[in-house]
Amino acid sequence: MDLTLLWVLLPLVTVAWGQYGDYGYPYQQYHDYSDDGWVNLNRQGFSYQCPHGQVVVAVRSIFNKKEGSDRQWNYACMPTPQNLGEPTECWWEEINRAGMEWYQTCSNNGLVAGFQSRYFESVLDREWQFYCCRYSKRCPYSCWLTTEYPGHYGEEMDMMSYNYDYYMRGATTTFSAVDRDRQWKFIMCRMTDYDCEFANV
Repeated sequence: MDLTLLWVLLPLVTVAWGQYGDYGYPYQQYHDYSDDGWVNLNRQGFSYQCPHGQVVVAVRSIFNKKEGSDRQWNYACMPTPQNLGEPTECWWEEINRAGMEWYQTCSNNGLVAGFQSRYFESVLDREWQFYCCRYSKRCPYSCWLTTEYPGHYGEEMDMMSYNYDYYMRGATTTFSAVDRDRQWKFIMCRMTDYDCEFANV
């Protein structure tokens, strides 16, 4: 290898290591986010929950038009920081019906810690439920929507949260009756460092 190239690349590697080594979300700490498996086969239902005390930080999916215009899914989880404490309760939210657009956040100020889905051949789409966990009496603030995932119907989807202080609270989706696919925008929020009295923000 040319030494000039080595001296050019070495500072970049060092900066990347510093950004993700101890401060961000290093890939090796993700749970169940790999290329060697999906949580479902096409046209099959699934239920996925992060381990206790962890929340979803990444969503990956591939689309297959030949297999019922369905997607295979994979998720990654990450432990929440100590200042959030342990989850005080967890539950499954209401079902979001297949073939419809929807918007949903975890009730009771919860964070997304899993997904459940069932495929419907009649509409070539899935119904969805969030698995949510509440952390003490913490409240969300500074919420925002991600860009659309995937960027276009039928494309591969790869959403990863690189912001350590932001947590997934829900999503809004659009459904294309022509492409029989969905685009997602994830709702990301910060959480207070103190308990608050609002039951559902």
